[in-house]
Amino acid sequence: MSEISYGKWINKSDLAIEKDLGLYIKEMRQRQNKTQKELAHEADISRSTLSLMERGELGTVTTLIKILRVLNQLHVLQGFEIKKQISPLALAAMEQKKRYRVKKKSDAPKKKTDW
Repeated sequence: MSEISYGKWINKSDLAIEKDLGLYIKEMRQRQNKTQKELAHEADISRSTLSLMERGELGTVTTLIKILRVLNQLHVLQGFEIKKQISPLALAAMEQKKRYRVKKKSDAPKKKTDW
């Protein structure tokens, strides 16, 4: 997410963000030619709950996830993914420990030779 797009959200009230989420749900539903009744049934929620969510008036995270899953829009939650970061020093230490050769131990007993 860029600084510019993040700036749009940080200045909004909670109510404004809820309304934007509702508009997003409604837009995605309409693009897929689904009625509220169809989407609500597929998401296993009531039509009135969906209607309230589309107006930005009510909702839980669980309900939002159900709706996004049915609309194939779960990718919008990728911003919540925690990505592990490794410091350059730790990366350098790992590179030094990296094995470059493999020596296999033989399981068979060694034969004595006359040499």
